Amino acid sequence: MAKPAMSGGKRWDAPSVRAALRLSSALVMLTFVVCHLINHSLLLVSIKVANGARPVLVGLWDTKAGIYLLLLAAVTHYTNALWAIFQRRHFRLSRWEWWQLGLGLTIPALLMMHVVGTRLAGEMLEVKHDYTSVLLMQWSFMPILAVTQATALLTVWTHACIGLRFWLQTKYWYPDWRSGLLVAAVMLPTLALSGFVAAGNQVRRQVAQSPDYEQAIFDDANVSADTVAAVYRLTVWGWSGHLFLILLPFAGREVRAWIYRLNRPPRLEFADGRLLPVLPGASVLETLRAGGIDLASVCGGRGRCTTCRVRVTRGHEHLPEPSGIEAAALARIHAPPGLRLACQIRPTADMSVTPLLPIDATAGEGRMQGGLEGSERPVTVVFVDLRNSTSLGEYRLPYDVLFVLNQFFSEMNAALVATRGHYSQFTGDGLMALYGLNDQEPASGALNAVRGAQEMLARLAQLNHHLRGELAQPLRIGIGIHCAEAIVGEMGPPRSHILTAIGDTVNTTARLESLTKDYDCSVILSRRAAQAAGLDMSGHTLREASVKGRVQTVEFYAFDQFPPM
Repeated sequence: MAKPAMSGGKRWDAPSVRAALRLSSALVMLTFVVCHLINHSLLLVSIKVANGARPVLVGLWDTKAGIYLLLLAAVTHYTNALWAIFQRRHFRLSRWEWWQLGLGLTIPALLMMHVVGTRLAGEMLEVKHDYTSVLLMQWSFMPILAVTQATALLTVWTHACIGLRFWLQTKYWYPDWRSGLLVAAVMLPTLALSGFVAAGNQVRRQVAQSPDYEQAIFDDANVSADTVAAVYRLTVWGWSGHLFLILLPFAGREVRAWIYRLNRPPRLEFADGRLLPVLPGASVLETLRAGGIDLASVCGGRGRCTTCRVRVTRGHEHLPEPSGIEAAALARIHAPPGLRLACQIRPTADMSVTPLLPIDATAGEGRMQGGLEGSERPVTVVFVDLRNSTSLGEYRLPYDVLFVLNQFFSEMNAALVATRGHYSQFTGDGLMALYGLNDQEPASGALNAVRGAQEMLARLAQLNHHLRGELAQPLRIGIGIHCAEAIVGEMGPPRSHILTAIGDTVNTTARLESLTKDYDCSVILSRRAAQAAGLDMSGHTLREASVKGRVQTVEFYAFDQFPPM
């Protein structure tokens, strides 16, 4: 039976209690801070006026009830912050949340010496501070304290304002009051800092006029070398304790995670989202089969055929490096990083895998080079088209036409081989080539594609010279080059696969190649390919055109001769 809700329909569970304590403790400390800043603002009038108003503005906080209330609020807020850090399962925070957390954790360190030197020194060392003695300490005796105090003021106020914004932005009246609250949020610390600086300059002038002034004030306040040393020792202890307490929840998180991993078996996530528990010592292949998921394995899980190859998409850092049989098999197929054999890896932590070959893969497919099973990857695509190829057969026998075309494709293929390109598809009077299949950096593929275009044009010029007596007019080609993500892999009917690419990148490249007719040029290079190749395009006109089936236009450069290097 469910517990009855409290009046108003609000259920008081642990999170709601912590939220109420966090808000109430924050409001108590904010009240103290506002009173303190108003008192600081009166320093613009004089130190005497600020000292006179102190019993009214901050007198409550000097009583035992006020001290206990403020101490309780500070401890509650601080403890709640540390608990919140420990309780979090992740730190994917917004920018404002990071600022609030970071500023909140620095506040105790910034205020440590001020609190010890005023509150604790008054209780433990019988120091009697007022504005004059504190200002002398901060502005004359140890000026770095003035900088620290100003930084602490801004840090506390910014942290408080971020927290107030999180709280108030859900109130219906907040949009109407937001401008006024913003003015107050800027004016109050500005006036307080102005008063702090003005009073600091005033006591420094007093010290300059009367060298004995500082010592007289310190004597009246019972400040001596011994009390200063004691304050410093207590401050160091306070800093150490604060650092320890900050590290404690982070250490607790690691211990909790370790216990969780120790008590829960690792889980294997398949590509379709299914989660399977991994039995101790079981391989990925064994785990999948135990869960009713088929995976190719021609050799029966002995690490020979590589048909059980998978891409580890999560958790690869917990796996040992390939060795022995697996290392030899992966080296044989030139496997890229992230490709592993399901029969050889045995997860000890959570892992996600995606199969790379169909469940009916053959031994021949197991010999396929790694990374070519079909994946989205950056690649440079080149389309080459022979212009006016139909006119070749107008006055020639078919054999003569084939003779010319075979020489043409032989030269184009030689250009690809010389520049590390892959002859992907034959299109009758043209071809499609891929660059960057085996390159670590996409820029290498794009740069080699540009060199390939240069080589093709040079070889075409030589071929035209060689066939000048056979041709009515020289052969001309159009070349389109584009670089982007594409799906690359072995595709086609069974036992007739070819290594090729599909997707928007291929369509865009084909469109660029067709534009060579419109611009009466030899090469069209996309802007993205030029940037990937690191080419200097200054002085060249950047053009753009639409591509069928594509909303965005493509930007490109058109060249009649060699692309620039």
